[in-house]
Amino acid sequence: MSLYAPERQASPPRVTLRPATSADAAILAAWDLEPHVIACSSDDPLAEVAFDGPDWVDELSESAYELTYVMAEVEGQPVGVMAVCDPHTEPSHYWGEIEPNLRAIDIWIGPPEWLGRGVGTSMMTQMIDRCFAEPEVQAIVIDPLASNTAAIRFYQRLGFVSEGRRMFDEDDCLVHRLTRADWEARR
Repeated sequence: MSLYAPERQASPPRVTLRPATSADAAILAAWDLEPHVIACSSDDPLAEVAFDGPDWVDELSESAYELTYVMAEVEGQPVGVMAVCDPHTEPSHYWGEIEPNLRAIDIWIGPPEWLGRGVGTSMMTQMIDRCFAEPEVQAIVIDPLASNTAAIRFYQRLGFVSEGRRMFDEDDCLVHRLTRADWEARR
């Protein structure tokens, strides 16, 4: 038995989600230059920008692929972003032939100092709850790079189950799925 009180872990920061706007484009473009963001978007060791350097003003204002972008903030400071879509209906057909009644989520933390502080867990938990608040949504799919073992562990801690590897263009991904039933059983 220790004579010292155990160290108190700081509680996770309170994360709020809001719709992303074209005013967020500069922040997202800056985050795309962060090494950890590049690493989660490509296995190319020579990549200098994440996601092939999208034009964020166009991406956020036009929603060209029927993606909904959501910014995560802590005390008004942007710390992360998520993209959510219906993979069955989005026009680029990124997911190929996939059944209806799903949502696909992408998530990334921008500033490296917010990694490992519970922000991603809060972001995902809130978004999963939002997705399953839609009665027709039966499952959520994600596609981390197969090489991104930290992201895979993160998703599996949230209850996502691996469905196997799949190539998306040149990206070798490990597709995961979280069913409504599995999420509700964890709640």
